[in-house]
Amino acid sequence: MGESSNTTGAPDRLRRRLGVGDAVTIGLGSMIGAGIFAALAPAARAAGSGLLLGLAVATVVAYCNATSSARLAARYPASGGTYVHGRERLGDFWGHLAGWAFVVGKTASCAAMALTVGAYVWPGQAHAVAVVAVVALTAVNYAGVQKSAWLTRVIVTVVLAVLAAVVVAALGSGAADPARWDIGGDATAGGVLEAAGLLFFAFAGYARIATLGEEVRDPARTIPRAIPLALGITLAVYAAVALAVLAVLGPRGLAESAAPLSDAVRAAGADGLSPVVRAGAAVAALGSLLALILGVSRTTLAMARDRHLPHTLAAVHPRFEVPHRAELLV
Repeated sequence: MGESSNTTGAPDRLRRRLGVGDAVTIGLGSMIGAGIFAALAPAARAAGSGLLLGLAVATVVAYCNATSSARLAARYPASGGTYVHGRERLGDFWGHLAGWAFVVGKTASCAAMALTVGAYVWPGQAHAVAVVAVVALTAVNYAGVQKSAWLTRVIVTVVLAVLAAVVVAALGSGAADPARWDIGGDATAGGVLEAAGLLFFAFAGYARIATLGEEVRDPARTIPRAIPLALGITLAVYAAVALAVLAVLGPRGLAESAAPLSDAVRAAGADGLSPVVRAGAAVAALGSLLALILGVSRTTLAMARDRHLPHTLAAVHPRFEVPHRAELLV
């Protein structure tokens, strides 16, 4: 699918509106989601004092995967990401398989993330809140990809502010002890690899930029810049949060925690930040849900164009220039 076919303003094509900043923001919204609030504890249970080693391994794997995704997206700058890349490089069958796996898997992820929002916002009415969240974010996506990028920017700003407050409160407290960062004898190769797997999936959303390849301006230049930049910022955030929480709770305390960031601020004597952390987790989950809806709708659009899904789902709204039927299906 060539560049020229996506920039002509044809009614069945999406318009290229996203610059480097927009693409980075969408990548950050995908990666800095609820995972940072939840993944550290199970990773610590797996790796013990080797948690930071697990983060390093996850970073190497993510970098290799991200650079591959960036090159493929720059070469095939069309909606669909994994589906398009599999089709173009391996053939129709593998593209079809990758597309269905993505749509089914990420639709399930949408449900899980919506319920996560509900659990944080109103535990007694989690399902109702989840439905409201999906409807509201679908309405934002329906209004155009730039509206989605704007909302993602707001969400990312809020989440980064909350995480920065956690890091400052933890590292600035008397409870912080850098000695807890040391890699001790309880770290095993298997535990480190298990932790790496958990942490990898916590920040693997950089592929969302590739899924929106048809809506990125100058994709050959923008995508290879945006994906590594988004990954680098996310890694820096994850590393800072992991160091801060470990310094206060230690590997064992982190492993036993059900809400590690809340427990860390309480241990640091900043109890007032605990509700802020909870709100930040809810907002982060909203950001992940928004990015998931974007990704599923664009992959559905690409598969509908090739008639692997009903062709009516390939329609693009004449005013908002989004795959509106695919978005409503999600």
